[in-house]
Amino acid sequence: EYGARLGFMSFFVKASVSALSVFPDVNSYIEGEEIVHREYYDIGIAVGTERGLVVPVVRDCDNLSFADIEQSIENYATKAREGTLSIDDLQGGGFTITNGGVYGSLLSTPILNPPQSAILGMHKIEKRAIVVDDEIVVRPMMYLAMSYDHRVIDGKEAVSFLVHIKNCLEDPARLLLGV
Repeated sequence: EYGARLGFMSFFVKASVSALSVFPDVNSYIEGEEIVHREYYDIGIAVGTERGLVVPVVRDCDNLSFADIEQSIENYATKAREGTLSIDDLQGGGFTITNGGVYGSLLSTPILNPPQSAILGMHKIEKRAIVVDDEIVVRPMMYLAMSYDHRVIDGKEAVSFLVHIKNCLEDPARLLLGV
């Protein structure tokens, strides 16, 4: 009906938008001696191709539905594979999400996409034993990593940003309802 399957990338995009709105330094860049805060949420989505990695930018993610985000990602992935991305498709992102998990990565350190101040790395989903209510249970788990520019973001803010994303993803109803 919407032209795209609902996947989990849109949830990561929406969780990132929520976190970026709470931690605006993560959505900023350095220009000369100034830190410039972006007032928009344009998110780069890293896409692997036979010719290497490209990062097209999904624009105005705060105003897009989950279906719109999934459709944009699917369209950019097709253009990336066909080699038809334009320069405009690749410019202006304020934050990037990369998913090394599709290649089997359990944990890695994503590389910043200048002039951005941060990048979120997703990794392979694997079943792991965890403790819930004093019981050992098996749950699908994913490690997240974030690389960031220490000139703009300190460790406390980076960890708080990641915890915000984790909390959003663990309670997706809040994302779906926009609360």
